[in-house]
Amino acid sequence: MTITEKQEQLLEELDLFQDWTERYEYVISLGKKLPAMDESLHSEDRLIKGCQSQVWLDASAHDGKMRFLADSDSVITKGMIALFVRVLDGEKPDDVISADLSFIEKTGLKEHLAPTRANALTLMAAQMKKGALEASQL
Repeated sequence: MTITEKQEQLLEELDLFQDWTERYEYVISLGKKLPAMDESLHSEDRLIKGCQSQVWLDASAHDGKMRFLADSDSVITKGMIALFVRVLDGEKPDDVISADLSFIEKTGLKEHLAPTRANALTLMAAQMKKGALEASQL
């Protein structure tokens, strides 16, 4: 499945929910399904700067594919990073770098989040692309 197809699938899933409470609950449930991130990876160099909550992202490449591990001390923020992990994990670094992540705009989440949390979405996407760029240069 391509990055675009994964985004479309995610948008279709979110469209099943009529109100924002249900959508938030679904996003939170995605965060709860993220693979556990070892506490040793909760380091300063993996912290996404500028987020209201603490968000850690570990980006690495294995066999030419990006692997992302993420965690947050906030359930909604963990759900938000889970959206990106679901779309970008397992993709080639160059595909992550060039990915159009405007799907997040189509979710409508930004309009229903506090400005600091909405800004976190942009920071998360940028940090994942940065991780892919670093992996592609190895």
